Amino acid sequence: MSKKRKLFAVILLLVFLMIGIPSTGYGNSAEPPSILIIVPNAPDDLEISMGTGEALTKAKRTNNGIESYFTFYLRELRAAESYTLQVRTGEDAFELSLEKPVQNYNNIYTLNIKARTLTPGKLLWRDILLVSLRVILTLVIEAAVFRLFGYRSGRSWIAFLIINLVTQGLLNIWLNSYSPLGGYVIFSLLIGELGVFLTELIAFPVTVREHRPLRTVLYVLTANLLSLIAGGFLITVLPL
Repeated sequence: MSKKRKLFAVILLLVFLMIGIPSTGYGNSAEPPSILIIVPNAPDDLEISMGTGEALTKAKRTNNGIESYFTFYLRELRAAESYTLQVRTGEDAFELSLEKPVQNYNNIYTLNIKARTLTPGKLLWRDILLVSLRVILTLVIEAAVFRLFGYRSGRSWIAFLIINLVTQGLLNIWLNSYSPLGGYVIFSLLIGELGVFLTELIAFPVTVREHRPLRTVLYVLTANLLSLIAGGFLITVLPL
């Protein structure tokens, strides 16, 4: 089998292995059903409440870097007479309405304060930006390790880029499917990184022949350990 065919076969294996990772699940200890509103660059005085008149329930606010999250949990949802959102910042105030009842376990919306619009789900450009940023930062770390292990040939680096773009890309797309407040996402990261490690443990020795297989295996072990540490840090400072 030619080297190109081997590389193609390995890429197919990577895709099947990563697709085989289960999607988002919720255990008995997961957060209760909720409405979560993502607000990019939210003002410090922004408040979001649910209801009308005096029967208002204020959302719990959580800040994460460039985003803030306003959450209504099951108790507030059951108590609400209407799903009318009262948005207030400074002297500016306006109302937005949600359909009742909500159908999903965790309901995510994105609020644009300037346009006064509420969009279901996460914004596509946001997901692309965050996934790309995490993948690039991981590639920088693993590329530095790859070079430290003495890999210099163009073929080795092509294999490195293809394998890591597939594995890290799929891993981060999968993690991005979780709620921004997914408190148990670290366990998903551990499972995902294990899948990446096992996949790369097969892919790198097959496609990278510049040095002995033992050195390649040691590289995979070292790079993925550092990726796990970096990934654990990134999910605490970058939104999901």
